[in-house]
Amino acid sequence: MPTISIRPATIEDVATIMQFIVDLAVYEKEPDAVVATESHLENTLFCENPQVHGLIAESDGSPVGFAVYFFNYSTWLGQHGIYLEDLYVTPDARGSGAGKALLQELAKIAVAKDCGRVEWSVLDWNEPAIEFYKAMGAAPQDEWTVYRLTGKALTDFAASD
Repeated sequence: MPTISIRPATIEDVATIMQFIVDLAVYEKEPDAVVATESHLENTLFCENPQVHGLIAESDGSPVGFAVYFFNYSTWLGQHGIYLEDLYVTPDARGSGAGKALLQELAKIAVAKDCGRVEWSVLDWNEPAIEFYKAMGAAPQDEWTVYRLTGKALTDFAASD
């Protein structure tokens, strides 16, 4: 059984993270949706005051997954939380404990930072992920619908009177 370890991402991981992002987009049936570049990752994950953070899962020293997260805030709890933007484990490493280890590390960070929750979104067709998350004790928030302003709709709305 391989040894899984979790560590903070470093700037040396940018190419690996970029590849994981592309692989995740392909898995989620959106291969053309990725517009981020390695330069974007360097400028956001590894700037002087990053607002987003990354973790790398390694199996026997080789990267097999990643998580990207940021802190948000709940007015109802009066506490910060963690939003998990992406969690990805390579197909060969699924079932190895890498995904669970990434989520546990996020939970440890949340507890250490006095966060009230860790939350994320999952595509409704992704049954393997849904079952995995439920096994960790996560509960779906079915009463909420995600809305998004992006692209032209975002810029048009920002410019409107």
